[in-house]
Amino acid sequence: MSILKNVILIGVLWVLVICASFYLNYSSLVTEQENIAFSTAESFFQQIVITRKWNAIHGGVYVPVTEATQPNPYLKIKNRDLHIDESLTLTKINPAFMTRQVSEIARQHNGIQFHITSLNPIRPANKATAIETQYLQHFEQEPEGKGEFVGDNDNRSYFYMAPLMTDKACLSCHAEQGYKEGDIRGGISVTLPFIHKISLFELLLSHIGVGLLGLVGLAILAQKINISYNIIRTQSIMDALTGIPNRRSFSESILHAFDRSKRENEPLSVIICDIDNFKKFNDTYGHVAGDVCLRDVAQKLQASLNRPSDFCARYGGEEFIVILSDTTLNGAMAVANKIRLSVEEMQIPHSASPPANVVTISLGVATLSDKSVTSYEKLVQYADEALYVAKESGRNQVKAYSTQLDET
Repeated sequence: MSILKNVILIGVLWVLVICASFYLNYSSLVTEQENIAFSTAESFFQQIVITRKWNAIHGGVYVPVTEATQPNPYLKIKNRDLHIDESLTLTKINPAFMTRQVSEIARQHNGIQFHITSLNPIRPANKATAIETQYLQHFEQEPEGKGEFVGDNDNRSYFYMAPLMTDKACLSCHAEQGYKEGDIRGGISVTLPFIHKISLFELLLSHIGVGLLGLVGLAILAQKINISYNIIRTQSIMDALTGIPNRRSFSESILHAFDRSKRENEPLSVIICDIDNFKKFNDTYGHVAGDVCLRDVAQKLQASLNRPSDFCARYGGEEFIVILSDTTLNGAMAVANKIRLSVEEMQIPHSASPPANVVTISLGVATLSDKSVTSYEKLVQYADEALYVAKESGRNQVKAYSTQLDET
């Protein structure tokens, strides 16, 4: 059960790690996307500013008047238009007009939009939108460019805006509006129309896959650990030579059986068995034959028990012990005699154990039937004392710890 709890705990921790990894990776991708979008938009803005500065340094640039490029009605200066001949008229393009034309070319070419605007525009078409108005008001407190994603998933874009500072070249047009050098007179917004969407499904699917692989691996590992644990536990409670439970297993079983007997007010019997003259058997036939004898007797003893609740174990050396729950002394004596006869009937030669000259066992029986026995140790002691009487009485017999029952 502790292994299962630990596996569940590790599994929960693994799931939490995967969830944390998903969150961190997704957050990292979002941050990276924002940084890339911000840097890209800022780069476009700086290019526009540099181009505008070049235009302003030269005091504007003359270009031919065409259907697409008409004189700027908001540029009120001398020599705005120059008539070269009947087929050529030049008009001056100031930074603001140039920005509008560059924006139109960019919009047609790759969808990127620039918009020069202010809270007090000279040209009505340069009036700030709602989001531009928020940014312009923000620039009055913090004159630094910033951006954000706008729109829904199907029409998502990145909006960036930074302030335009008034310099000497700008005062020729904006001085009459009250601006002086260093003032923020407006800003330019940059809208990047296509922002690569984060593949949330793929990211989620990959983490689910890793999570499931981890859980499967954990389950396989847990199964192997459980198998190893069961093997180790079996080795710790089973006698390696005879294949039946060992003394440690008996100690656990008798404790539970004794407590249950006291609680349910049921009789509890214990039988201690000892192979007669076993040292002489080893001396006569050798230890290998002695090991075989121990295995055969242990298996015969276990086969003599019929109920699932009956328990037998190797108690030590050539001694075995049996626990019979809810069994009276008479019932335990019957089982003990059955065991004694079954071992004798195996007819394992033992020339050093007359008069039978075969392997036999002696058995001592004790039963908990009243409250005078206060511990299972005392019950085992009584059975051991009965075994001593059986061996002193000639071996190959059963004795009970009772003055009211004779040898059967």
